[in-house]
Amino acid sequence: MSNIANARSFAKRKHAGQLRKNGKTTTFSHLKDVVKNLKKMKVTNVEIICAGWLHDTIEDTDTDFDAIKDRFGKNVAEIVVSVTKDNRLPKKQREMKYAKDLKSSNSKAKLVKIADILANVNDAPNAGKNARWEKQQFVKKSKYWKYVSQVKSGKLAELTWAKNEWKRLQKKYSN
Repeated sequence: MSNIANARSFAKRKHAGQLRKNGKTTTFSHLKDVVKNLKKMKVTNVEIICAGWLHDTIEDTDTDFDAIKDRFGKNVAEIVVSVTKDNRLPKKQREMKYAKDLKSSNSKAKLVKIADILANVNDAPNAGKNARWEKQQFVKKSKYWKYVSQVKSGKLAELTWAKNEWKRLQKKYSN
């Protein structure tokens, strides 16, 4: 089994039965959207794609850094931990630390976070809430976007699609 298939299988098993906060979308469906976004950015780096599948495992399951490192390697584990919020901290402190960590994260982690942000914002309408709530979700993700969007197109990814998608979402939620 390839590393990517192994990461997909591991994530599917770890997130089995989990739903997103909207109570409708499965966590695994979200992970598929993140990986799909990475592919739209022409990411072919195996470590980045594995991290796309695994990016929520530390935050939302009983998986820890060492389990990912042992199974997928130190580089994948470091990408995953770079996009993971520390749930042991109080919310305000957690959000501040997370923003700081994103800002200083490497390009590989930033690419995973770009794909994650776009998947999250595109999934907001599935919450069945209201337009105001959707806009709040967009605004919440915007603060993270500014920290990760400085990553440049290059050998790891082509970011034209991601930047155009972000512009589309900005127009949608700027009313």
